[in-house]
Amino acid sequence: MKRTIFIITALLGAGCMLNAQQTIGVTTDNLKIERNGEYIVVDMNMGLSPLDVESNRAVLLTPRFVCATDTLELPSVGVYGRRRYYYYVRNGESMLSGKKEMTFKAHSRPEDVAYHAIIPYYKWMNGSALELYRSDYGCCSTLLAECIEPLGGYAEIEPLSPQLLYVYPQAETVKSRSLSGSAFIDFPVDKTVIYPEYRRNTSELGKIQASIDSVRNDRDITITSVWLKGYASPESPYSHNRDLAIGRTAALKSYINQLYHFRDSVITTAYEPEDWGGLRRYVEKTNLAHRTEILAMIDSDMEPDAKEAKIKRTYPEEYRFLLQNCYPALRHTDYRIDYIIRSFSDVEEIKRIMRTQPQKLSLNEFYLVARTYEPGSAEFNEVFETAVRMYPDDEIANLNAANSAMQRKDFESAERYLSKAGDSSQAVYARGVYAFGVGKYDDARRFLNDAKAMGVEEAEIILIEINKIEKAKKINY
Repeated sequence: MKRTIFIITALLGAGCMLNAQQTIGVTTDNLKIERNGEYIVVDMNMGLSPLDVESNRAVLLTPRFVCATDTLELPSVGVYGRRRYYYYVRNGESMLSGKKEMTFKAHSRPEDVAYHAIIPYYKWMNGSALELYRSDYGCCSTLLAECIEPLGGYAEIEPLSPQLLYVYPQAETVKSRSLSGSAFIDFPVDKTVIYPEYRRNTSELGKIQASIDSVRNDRDITITSVWLKGYASPESPYSHNRDLAIGRTAALKSYINQLYHFRDSVITTAYEPEDWGGLRRYVEKTNLAHRTEILAMIDSDMEPDAKEAKIKRTYPEEYRFLLQNCYPALRHTDYRIDYIIRSFSDVEEIKRIMRTQPQKLSLNEFYLVARTYEPGSAEFNEVFETAVRMYPDDEIANLNAANSAMQRKDFESAERYLSKAGDSSQAVYARGVYAFGVGKYDDARRFLNDAKAMGVEEAEIILIEINKIEKAKKINY
């Protein structure tokens, strides 16, 4: 398996290139050291043009890894003067370092050699130095001179797994929830009596009933209130519209009470005689010729009847369009069903509910389940993914989901969740962990220093690790 390594020299990091440097009669550049499983690969460019080798001499260039207790030589590059070269050839002998040697005659040597070697990896090589050993030979393979030039080094830095700070959500004293919607119930002109079969009323009344039934028939849920607010459209006098809004809302309350027999205090009502807000939202989205002017009239301080009359008089074509396409939708009833869900404490029951009705669970209850799983396991991650799906805008849900994503190395999802995780000390720290995980060390240092100042002690561990990584990239053997 490929391992992350650092060439400990004046490098920018693993796989980066060395600036050319003079080394004992040759130049070397583009040095790369990389570990693949049980082997280490060394690549570099070795410039031989400065090398001067006399006819009866030979020069052996041998890269080697060294530490305090061990040395491992890599295949050598041999450059032979004319007489030394033919001596070995005539006598049928291997060259100075054996069959793996890259051998060249001095007068025909290339200017540059692309050096490539694959050697076994040993644990002692982690932290070792890579050097180039030059040995000069005369006749009878007599060693005449030797010298050493440091090239770099090899060090593996085991990736730090930062501690992830999951936040324990506070238990809700009362798990209050609500369902809301709008129903467009049709009434005959100037009437306040509900006819269930009239026009679309069967389906519109069904929407309200379905919302109530979805919670009323659940033993874990208690309905606390049903809120109704009726609206009328702006045509006709304002006082008349007010009476219609009040009467039609009261009619709907009576209709619901006949179906469910709620206590008198459960259903509450409100009204808005004319839905100018709905009209404005509609006009704003159109491309009416006088859209800007109509919006200015809607926003004006004129009395409602005067406002509606002026739009009708000034822009009759646009008014007719609105009367036909917008006004019917302004005659509607908004509704909200408020309810409470009982709390759950048995973990096995919570697990069952999470699979079938996760919307019943609080963040605290999700967390109780998560604690029973191994961090990073599929089950553990599923809990936080489900929680954030149920609470998509909650900061704690997003923070814990971000941590879960980072634990499984899903940094794309983590970034998305962190954008909604708030600015708590844990969230700032999590952004530092994210930046560290994707190699943005400047950003990581900024977030982690902020988190440290906010009292997050774990930030210091990652800051130290960042310093170690950057130091490893800069040290020159």
